[in-house]
Amino acid sequence: MSDTDSLAAKLAHAQQEAQELRAELEETNRGVLALYAELDSQADQLRLATELKSRFLAYMSHEFRTPINSIRSIARLLIDRVDGPLTEEQAKQVEFIQQNATEFAEMVDDLLDLAKVEAGRVEISPAWFEMVDLFSALRGMFKPVLTNPAVNLVFEEPQDIPKLFTDDRKLSQILRNFISNALKFTAKGEVRVAARLEGPGHITFSVADTGIGIAPEYHGAIFQDFAQVKSPLQKRLRGTGLGLSLSKKLAELLGGTVGLSSEPGKGSVFSVTIPLQLEGAGAP
Repeated sequence: MSDTDSLAAKLAHAQQEAQELRAELEETNRGVLALYAELDSQADQLRLATELKSRFLAYMSHEFRTPINSIRSIARLLIDRVDGPLTEEQAKQVEFIQQNATEFAEMVDDLLDLAKVEAGRVEISPAWFEMVDLFSALRGMFKPVLTNPAVNLVFEEPQDIPKLFTDDRKLSQILRNFISNALKFTAKGEVRVAARLEGPGHITFSVADTGIGIAPEYHGAIFQDFAQVKSPLQKRLRGTGLGLSLSKKLAELLGGTVGLSSEPGKGSVFSVTIPLQLEGAGAP
């Protein structure tokens, strides 16, 4: 075979390989396009499912509120002895009804707030406020529910904390969830609320307790929807497992993050870190 024939054979072989490679690439491209189309379809279905879930939660939450409020109002009338005296046993039963109705109302509020967050319908209304005012309001809010004399709720006096420009109601809601959980799972000792400056332009609020603590395997899921820690105490205490999930989403709306440090038998520290001034909020 001459050199010319050898070169022609090699060229023909190279062209054949190029054609085969081109065919493989075209087949791959068709597969990629089909995959993108399927992903788009699944994404649309997921968005629709999320929207329907949010609508359902919002609708049911609104529908639950009327009968819950009626039960609480009737129970309050009985507790206040408006229609006459109650026996000791009747008073206990009515208090039990009132307590369960209050817990139910809190669950409904969590469901409604979560539905609003997921639907993007939560409005952030930032304003300037002092830390001392926030802690004072929280202290007054929890004073009536501190029924366990073995647990102290302590608010550390803020030191060198400047004014904040953020949504104080959303921040208060996050801290209320943290404090409520801490009180619920602390049989004795204290729940301590504190704030400290965290790097340039940020502040960290922490709620530390001396409660049952949380095992490491639950740390990753504790801020997810409907997550609950398995413990003997949890079996006696009802809840939706939405409070911490909602707190995480609210913190993100405020430009911040949540954190957890905990060990079984040694208590937990829940924290939220947010900017001192909410970015893009038009603060003067």
